[in-house]
Amino acid sequence: AGAAMVARALWALLAALRAGWCLLPQSGYLHPDEFFQAPEVMAGDILNLQVYYPWEFLSSSPCRTVVFPLMTSGVTYWVIKSLQQLDICSSCINSYTLLVSPRLLFTILSFILDYSIYRLAPFWGADPWKALVLLAGSYVTLVFYTRTFTNTLEGLLFALLMVLVSSRKSSGCSAEPTSSSLIGVITTAGFFNRPTFLAFALMPLLYWAGLIVDSQKSIKTLINHFLKLILCACFTAFVFITADTFYFTSVSLDNLYSTNKSSLIDVIIQLHDKMVVTPFNFLSYNLNPHNLALHGSHPRVTHFTVNGVMLFGILHILAIGAGFKMLKKYVHQLMLVRWCYRGLPGLLVHSEGSPTLLLFYFVPLAFLSLFSHQEPRFLIPLILPLVLFSASPKRAVKWKLLIVLFNLLGALLFGCLHQGGLIPCLFHLEQLIHSPASSSRPQHYTLLFAHTYMPPRSLLNIKKTDVHVEVIDMAGAGEETLCQTAEQQASNFTCSDCHIFIIIPGTVRATVTKCRVSFKNETLIFPHLSMEDPPQIPVLSSGNWRSQLGLYILELNRDH
Repeated sequence: AGAAMVARALWALLAALRAGWCLLPQSGYLHPDEFFQAPEVMAGDILNLQVYYPWEFLSSSPCRTVVFPLMTSGVTYWVIKSLQQLDICSSCINSYTLLVSPRLLFTILSFILDYSIYRLAPFWGADPWKALVLLAGSYVTLVFYTRTFTNTLEGLLFALLMVLVSSRKSSGCSAEPTSSSLIGVITTAGFFNRPTFLAFALMPLLYWAGLIVDSQKSIKTLINHFLKLILCACFTAFVFITADTFYFTSVSLDNLYSTNKSSLIDVIIQLHDKMVVTPFNFLSYNLNPHNLALHGSHPRVTHFTVNGVMLFGILHILAIGAGFKMLKKYVHQLMLVRWCYRGLPGLLVHSEGSPTLLLFYFVPLAFLSLFSHQEPRFLIPLILPLVLFSASPKRAVKWKLLIVLFNLLGALLFGCLHQGGLIPCLFHLEQLIHSPASSSRPQHYTLLFAHTYMPPRSLLNIKKTDVHVEVIDMAGAGEETLCQTAEQQASNFTCSDCHIFIIIPGTVRATVTKCRVSFKNETLIFPHLSMEDPPQIPVLSSGNWRSQLGLYILELNRDH
């Protein structure tokens, strides 16, 4: 009882840390997709801000559904826009609210994971509070699940699906009647969010199908379950396709009806001709190896050997060891020819929880490993079966100190250091651009970003009608290109109210000093760690370490 009370208090503390760190906010910048798969697009559509629309959201190549961005970032931006319009909050729209409001919604939604763990732990033979502490203390939950990734939504939908397929009573009663419909809805919604959701849904669906077949004596009842699932899946798909078609083709019912007094049938035909099915576009793009190579190619074993360890540490390694033991035992059973008399040894329905949870973990991992582009965040939905497996009473956590140190390091690296200067830099520039001095006298700003992740323009809070701010993203441009651009901007430095800023990591600060330009002001934002331009260990041990772990905002000197 005392251990349970300690575990509950620890979970509450970690839950408060999750919410508080979101509001602080976290400065780490994990990947451009955390902005450009939802918040950046919705800031342009709903708040009419200057943004960069990624190619997936262009009408010429629609590969992402707009439903989830509208339901998440779209809703939060509509709320702060309404508050400002109603004069409840005079300056509700600023860089802080633009960053934190969508993240806060995702942080609230992340507690679906905690609820799922609490519901699932007894069913799978895990200790509920031990599992909740493992979940809440993981830096994957603290950092990745508070960010606006489609992978985050994928993980939440996977958790809900596991709750639904595990809803059968321990007495062996059949699954709840409502499960079939909800499973169809969640599976289809997950597919439209990310088609890779099918890799995560495969084992839960097979497990659920096995339970249904085992518990139902009537063929009619069995067919009824699967028919409900298919009908609800089709209806959900229709909703997503309709919403995406209207968004990407800008179809207006008024325009359709007004064209030659079109009948309802004509309208349906025109909509059918313009139909947008984003998952198919996503798959056709990503199944092309040449397209994947543009985003980076990795060895097929990267998820198993690198990404799993990077996200889950020793828990991933222990799961691999247990997986090999399970496989060895299963093969041994086959060799004894036991299956000749009693059927194949059951791993799904009749076995204890651990082997099935390992399948829930490794089968999606294996499917995702078939693709050459492998990023760590693709695996974050797997935290649920891994935590349930690791929290089994039979599996005493012998690695507590290592787990704590690993997650502290991960939280520090990805929550604070990784590209950690870029968000505070945009906050600083937004305040500068909207300062009273700038408002009273129109000024022009040119912001040149080099060797940083793509800056989300929305955080600058610039209306589309404003033309006094220009953002130039040079990505990882070489020294010659960078100097040429800087010198070209300096040569065009004609107006007295023009300001040109170069934003660059401290590790490549020396590159700019070789350019034929001078600077009148420089601001160092600390910390900032660029893994693309990492600091050198000898330099870190010298007195120049702060500069190496910082991001510079350099203002060009007009008098040069």
